[in-house]
Amino acid sequence: MGGIIAVLLAVLAWWLISTYNRLVRLRNQTQASWAQIDVQLKRRHELIPNLVEGARGYAVHERSTLEAVVAARSAAAGGDLGVMDKAAAEDALTASLGKLIALGESYPQLKADRHFATLQDELTAAEDKIAYARQFYNSAVQSYHSALESFPGNVVANLGVAHARREYFEAGAAPQDAVQVRFA
Repeated sequence: MGGIIAVLLAVLAWWLISTYNRLVRLRNQTQASWAQIDVQLKRRHELIPNLVEGARGYAVHERSTLEAVVAARSAAAGGDLGVMDKAAAEDALTASLGKLIALGESYPQLKADRHFATLQDELTAAEDKIAYARQFYNSAVQSYHSALESFPGNVVANLGVAHARREYFEAGAAPQDAVQVRFA
């Protein structure tokens, strides 16, 4: 009888440990995927001053647009923002960048500038990487939430262990609100 109890206790301990370790792996995956978003956002933030400087020489009458981009970049890059605040700041930055890129249509010399075009291509690549990183992060959050809410994860998560829900990183701008720009 004592052997059966020992085996049951061993199975229970293994079950608790493996469930706990799974939750830890999923939590760590959400943290790592958020770090990748942060890396891509910083890369985009580093491109913006060059874009603004490139446009400044051609679009001297567009000072408010350039200042809006700089202010939005500062808000998005500054501080230790939570996921929702970071998403809102990045949405504002994306909107102001759309206006900056649209200046190329108003200023043919700027549109033809090779440096500005290269920066636009780099910005487009950065946006693609951000979208991919956001998708990966949200997928990791979904897996983590599923593990937290389903059995046996919910039992282990409710034992007082530090496993809390994460926020999704969602883009706020609706597709119909996005600036449509076409370059030759």
